[in-house]
Amino acid sequence: MPGVTPGKWVRIWTQRQPDVRLDLAQVTAAEAEGVLREGGADAALLRLPVDRTVFSAIPLYTETTVVVCPKDHLVAAADEVTVEDIAEEIVLHPLDDTLDWERPPGEPAFERPATTADAVELVAAGIGLLIVPQSLARLHHRKDLTYRTITGTPQSQVALAWPEEATTDLVEDFIGIVRGRTVNSSRGRKPDEKAAKAARTAKPKGQAQKQQPRQGQKSGQGQKAQAGGGGRRKAGGGAAKSSRSGKPRRRS
Repeated sequence: MPGVTPGKWVRIWTQRQPDVRLDLAQVTAAEAEGVLREGGADAALLRLPVDRTVFSAIPLYTETTVVVCPKDHLVAAADEVTVEDIAEEIVLHPLDDTLDWERPPGEPAFERPATTADAVELVAAGIGLLIVPQSLARLHHRKDLTYRTITGTPQSQVALAWPEEATTDLVEDFIGIVRGRTVNSSRGRKPDEKAAKAARTAKPKGQAQKQQPRQGQKSGQGQKAQAGGGGRRKAGGGAAKSSRSGKPRRRS
């Protein structure tokens, strides 16, 4: 989706899976779930919420919400604003809005812009303000516009989502990368890789459990010595067994 930057995860994928090509497709906020439902992508980096009855999702990070305004606007004079500060301003509400609210604060515009890009053009024309996640403000940056952090508004949460019934081994590998698992982590590995690792670490069957008795020593004596901790111990040399009476025996 616009504003999401998957570059880091793509680089790690290329290093770990050099033989598996990873194709990225740009989609709009409205298209993301439909592309996943139709099998047009294995997974998507999108903004919550999503239909949890169909998709699994891992929240990744929460974005700062900002208000976009002309550089000479009064809002630009502050480091941070509240919804009360723009209560009398026209605030644009594009149809592809990514914030989870019915309508933004302020006065509504006569018509809703079709896209966030169209709304940015209207802000530059002095028609109103725009509230968006910070990544979208950066994506649509213009020299004549700026943005300021705004409080009291919803925040956008970016997540990795995929159809729950289509969780393949490669999807698990990408999940591991996004979650920051190391290359040696057992989670996210393919089943055959897990089995191979288990086979390498497992003890071979039929391994001898008994120690061979030393020369001149019967087998029963060797087992007794092992069970008794290697023979009689000196006082203070360890946890030796006490007698039944609890008193030391007297020497004759």
